[in-house]
Amino acid sequence: MEFFGFTLGMIGKVMVAYTAIRVHYRFRKEHRIDERVFVTMRREQTIGIAGIVLIVIGYTLEASIRFWI
Repeated sequence: MEFFGFTLGMIGKVMVAYTAIRVHYRFRKEHRIDERVFVTMRREQTIGIAGIVLIVIGYTLEASIRFWI
């Protein structure tokens, strides 16, 4: 169970980092914000939120395991 918590936390952190990198890359490449950039940013925002949820779930699993041991 502890491994599962660590794994979810790691996946969430990677997802959040990925979205931040992609947004900056897209903005640097385009040098302007148009509808295409907004669509990409909305999709990456969803990935970022999912990543944050996984981080919280992973933390909760890790904390509950440590509490009960």
